[in-house]
Amino acid sequence: MFHSLTIGKLAKKSEVSIDSIRFYERRGLLDEPLRTESNYRVYPLETVTQLRFIKKAQTLGFSLDEIKEFLTLQHDATASKADVKAKTTKKIRNIRAKIQALTQMLKALELLDEACDGQGPIEECPILAALAADDSHECHH
Repeated sequence: MFHSLTIGKLAKKSEVSIDSIRFYERRGLLDEPLRTESNYRVYPLETVTQLRFIKKAQTLGFSLDEIKEFLTLQHDATASKADVKAKTTKKIRNIRAKIQALTQMLKALELLDEACDGQGPIEECPILAALAADDSHECHH
């Protein structure tokens, strides 16, 4: 008998919840596990490595679809390091765009925050007034 883990032991060893493991299976990131005669799921030890890979990729901002592409590339004899690098470079561009958008949001919120001294009735709140303003006629560059 080869070494295998129940879903509970796999969850503990990989520090991933049982629900996440089942979710990853449904999303196709993990192979369907073998089943015992009593219908318990049993996973090969390599699944721990796969789950750690998934978790680490998620912490770097990769979506589950992107992670699935990486897992597929790992088993593609025609894939190259260039394929992985291209996906990583695309992710870097995506993150930089998000940082730029977040920076613009932060500046806009800081301006709103500076416009309000926090004193007086809510009807005179410049933040709420700015949020309620119809800016649709303004030209956006």
